[in-house]
Amino acid sequence: MVQVIQGRDITLAQLIDEFGLQRADNEQFFSEWQHDLPELSDLEKQSLNEVKAEYLHLSRYQILEPVVKMVVLSPLLRLAGFYQPPFYIGSEQQVEICSEDEGTIVRGRIDILVFKPPFWVLVVEAKRADYSLVPAIPQALAYMLADVSSEKPVFGFISNGNEFRFLKLMKAETSQYALSDLFALDSRDDIHTVVKVLKRLANLIRNS
Repeated sequence: MVQVIQGRDITLAQLIDEFGLQRADNEQFFSEWQHDLPELSDLEKQSLNEVKAEYLHLSRYQILEPVVKMVVLSPLLRLAGFYQPPFYIGSEQQVEICSEDEGTIVRGRIDILVFKPPFWVLVVEAKRADYSLVPAIPQALAYMLADVSSEKPVFGFISNGNEFRFLKLMKAETSQYALSDLFALDSRDDIHTVVKVLKRLANLIRNS
């Protein structure tokens, strides 16, 4: 009997057991978030400080997922250059992956998908402000596994507005993934680093 799992309910254990996903041991597997990060202009820093101030103001009340996308994620993606050629944006993209023996199907919708035809390049998963990012990790990885490309890496970006984390997935005979450190908007310059990483990924993909 085929087991159908919603993406929001998938666990890392299921991805490991059903899809053979493994965490990379080599620190160089995902070095893109640590090295050769571009500098930000004073205007970009000012824009990010405004995003931070707006979020902190709004967070006095409950912030739901659509507000996280509007107030935080949208300006970060714009500053990183993902609204410019050669990139395109999709929202609520339906995806489905099947295990090798087709006994398990994972279905869901990607919150924001950045793609450079014909490849996916960035899967963005948003959560409401009071949610932990831990459950978002397997959800994003499942959606990243649904990419049809096996040659190029797919990156993920998860956020609840205050916290941010990057993911990298390489599909091969054994698919591997790795995570960045956790960044927090209420830490002094973390939001600047987040945009630097996004810019770095955009530049890598643009020139690949």
